Amino acid sequence: MKTMKGCVSKIRVLKMSKTPLVRFSLDGVNCLIATHSLNFLADVDEGMQIAVAGEYNSRKQFVVRKYSVIGKTKIMIEFEVIDQQLIARYH
Repeated sequence: MKTMKGCVSKIRVLKMSKTPLVRFSLDGVNCLIATHSLNFLADVDEGMQIAVAGEYNSRKQFVVRKYSVIGKTKIMIEFEVIDQQLIARYH
């Protein structure tokens, strides 16, 4: 299994199903993720730094088996914003 890390861009859902197929670029490398793709969509936004592990397919697309967000996930950032809005509202 190969590993890479970099900046995420061009997140697109290619196929909607029980486990959606998601395409994204990682520093210019075309990547696909199906396993844990719903978690990926909740965790990762364009511009975030991530580390991925997987293999290249015959079309030279990197098929991601595992990923990890470097820093805070998208959902963590969104909860912080909501928390700050609630604090501002009640103080």
